[in-house]
Amino acid sequence: MFAAATGIALTAALHAPKAQAQKYPITSGQRATAQQVAQRGVPLSELAPNAPDKYVVKRGDTLWHISGMYLKRPWRWPELWGMNLQSIRNPHLIYPGQTLYLIKDGGYARLSTSPAGEPETVRVTPRVRTDSLSDSALPTLDPKVIEPFLEEPLIVDEEALANAPHIVATTEDRVLMAEGQRIYARGPADAPMQLGPDKPRYFRIYRDAKALKDPETGEILGYEAHYLGKAELLRSETPATAGTEQTPASDPIPATLQLGLTKEEVRAGDRLLPAPPREFLNFTPRAPQVPVAARVVSVYGSAALANAAQNQVISLNRGARDGMEPGQVLAILSQGARIVDKADPDRPMVQLPSERNGLAVVFRTFERVSYALIVEIHTPVRIGDKLTNPQ
Repeated sequence: MFAAATGIALTAALHAPKAQAQKYPITSGQRATAQQVAQRGVPLSELAPNAPDKYVVKRGDTLWHISGMYLKRPWRWPELWGMNLQSIRNPHLIYPGQTLYLIKDGGYARLSTSPAGEPETVRVTPRVRTDSLSDSALPTLDPKVIEPFLEEPLIVDEEALANAPHIVATTEDRVLMAEGQRIYARGPADAPMQLGPDKPRYFRIYRDAKALKDPETGEILGYEAHYLGKAELLRSETPATAGTEQTPASDPIPATLQLGLTKEEVRAGDRLLPAPPREFLNFTPRAPQVPVAARVVSVYGSAALANAAQNQVISLNRGARDGMEPGQVLAILSQGARIVDKADPDRPMVQLPSERNGLAVVFRTFERVSYALIVEIHTPVRIGDKLTNPQ
């Protein structure tokens, strides 16, 4: 328990109990890097200019914040871990109240949980603990910013959404529906909505399917369904009966669902898709291991948005098949303008080079599309801007 209480929180989970957040594996490459750095620390040139000599971890801190506080390049978390490998054996957990000391010696620096010259100790006060340590572990990114997007963006096949169960009516034909109210829906003829041990019970509600086009080729990468809210299946759908001489024919009875949290109004015609299974997503900030040359496809949330600011979500034209993974940090390059060289008598058009504009962290991937959170920005990000490996 003492070792776990001195680690660094590097992960977040999607639909997962917080108590299991510490079970993420460490790759052999990450461990090797940390062990190498741990022999003497990191060069002073790698430290952030205002790295504090002493810092007490606070509630609301994130790994990205602490990494950026000590290192010029926050995604180089193995170096941060390696700076204190002896006392921080589990790099997935760090907790509010811990004190970090920056120790500089011989042109190198490392982090310690004790001041220079003192042995590292863990002080505990005997008491009954009923809370989970991992509940207070720091996340990699600010949960208030990232959590709403973990389940909302959904890349689907246009035909799959068109064939999904649809809402036929809302309670008393209301337009604005609140949590706890009921809606009625029907599935396709060959797959009516039914309660059962192997049947989905929880659904997400979507509308439309916006085509995401590659800014470079114009190719459709997938269809982004517009997320509206959640619903739980309460009663199964009853199919129609043809009737006999003894019994009259009956109309189909749609399934009954109860609304959960909604972002927008729910209305007849909206589609229902099963809620995704619980899965863990590793948001360990790191540079991609493969070359990345991506572009911004869209700004999530509105088709009218052409520019994105810090803490907004963008979609990229690279996905899992291109090696994109949650946690990868990408450099954003603002696209240089195409201008006329007025000093040249021929007045030719010239393309100005792209310039480094900020950083984004990938947090969800599909086959050909990824979503990233803008964590640092200088000027607004535009559709078509480039993203590449950070330097």
